[in-house]
Amino acid sequence: MPGRFFLTGGVEDLAAELGVSGVDGPVMPPRHNIAPGQEIVVFDGALRLMRWGIVPVGRVNARGRPVMEQIVNARAETVFDKSAFDGVGRAVIPVNGWYEWTGERRRKTAWRIAPKSGGFLHFAAITDVWTAPGGLEVPQVASVTCAPNADVAPIHHRMGVLLERADIAVWLGDDLDAAKALMVPWPAGRLEIAEAGDVDWSGP
Repeated sequence: MPGRFFLTGGVEDLAAELGVSGVDGPVMPPRHNIAPGQEIVVFDGALRLMRWGIVPVGRVNARGRPVMEQIVNARAETVFDKSAFDGVGRAVIPVNGWYEWTGERRRKTAWRIAPKSGGFLHFAAITDVWTAPGGLEVPQVASVTCAPNADVAPIHHRMGVLLERADIAVWLGDDLDAAKALMVPWPAGRLEIAEAGDVDWSGP
């Protein structure tokens, strides 16, 4: 969907992958369980930190009513049609993989999903800025989701939109129609899914 991310590769490797010099802001250490509400590395032409989860202060739905819930994942089918997303930016969340859970709350099974070839996955994302009381500006990001491919379908009914490295520039570019065309399930057979018994579901 994704439920949690993990980013275990070094910043140097990530910067080399994306052709940039480093992170704009404090460098985050490798993390194995990144939850919504925490800061995450985002690429929007530069590597920077953003809060995962958009607080939709001031945003309204098609009926003009305030959007109340935090937006962690935005559906590809409606993200660029809903008034609640007017004016959002586009970015990429580069990670080494993500986690999903199946089963009942007290009997959940964690699954680690990563590229079979190793390296990074690039999740399509939207960005916004929340101006907190006192004027503090908080950059925010939400991943974009679509229908699952054959790899992910047995464990979840959605998956993040994954981008080829060569398509990142298209996603970040000015051609919205070209960006929309990228919001499709990742080709099957490229992901490795394994049970991950060491992941705590009850985190922040």
